[in-house]
Amino acid sequence: MHSSSLVVLSSARPLRRLLCSASASARSPSSRSCSCCSFRSPKRNPSISKVFFTSTSLMECFWTRTRIGSNKELVEYLQQNGALNSKKVAEVMKTVDRGLFVPHGNFPYVDSPMDIGYNATISAPHMHAACLELLEENLQPGMRALDVGSGTGYLTSCFALMVGPQGRVAGVEHIPELVASSIKNIQNSAAAPLLKEGSLVVHVGGLDGQILEPYNAIHVGAAAPDIPVPLLDQLKPGGRMVIPVGTFSQDLKVVEKKLDGSISVHNETSVRYVPLTSREDQLQGY
Repeated sequence: MHSSSLVVLSSARPLRRLLCSASASARSPSSRSCSCCSFRSPKRNPSISKVFFTSTSLMECFWTRTRIGSNKELVEYLQQNGALNSKKVAEVMKTVDRGLFVPHGNFPYVDSPMDIGYNATISAPHMHAACLELLEENLQPGMRALDVGSGTGYLTSCFALMVGPQGRVAGVEHIPELVASSIKNIQNSAAAPLLKEGSLVVHVGGLDGQILEPYNAIHVGAAAPDIPVPLLDQLKPGGRMVIPVGTFSQDLKVVEKKLDGSISVHNETSVRYVPLTSREDQLQGY
């Protein structure tokens, strides 16, 4: 697969946007299951993968989530429901206020993906938490990270705070207007000093665009039919990439490059994202 044939989506954009399939009180603490993004724990019994809900539980879930009034409460909600376990990731998510990255008129602290314009979305908070936890070991101070399809800049900002001023984070996004708005978002957030210092940068581009150097961590926010070779080339030995792979049926894959350069891949869970596509197709609604 040639890098020139691939460009990126602005953000992870799950196809299903239903409310949570069960009320918060009914969830198992170890469960990460939400029909709004089809993120399902790999430990879940396939025979009970279908969750049936009543209108009462659906409305209970809706009101529980829409009552969340602050970023701190959102993070605590994720922790209470087993979607967030890392103390470090929780602290970073409390520091980077999601409300600064969600367009006005939305409920910024609802655990759901939201439209950000240009046929793109910001992912649900529990998906952000999942990806941050999967990449945590490769987001240590001084390390380098790449966010492909950086969208609003939220996850890019979280990466930057985790690697700190001695690290480096690059976001690439192929919608120029989203790049411009994401920079404004970051300037209003806790990551602003890192943007000013240059350890956090956001570029207009795709997989064939301004990818600067080998990275310890790579996050991809749209589904590729196969793991893109250009991104494997940019993964540093010892590095890790999180990427949804597949067409209609997709898996969130964790890709690791060993110190000897060999590659190992495992499926973390089943997901449903929109595909990697061109800027033109995205603007036309795929």
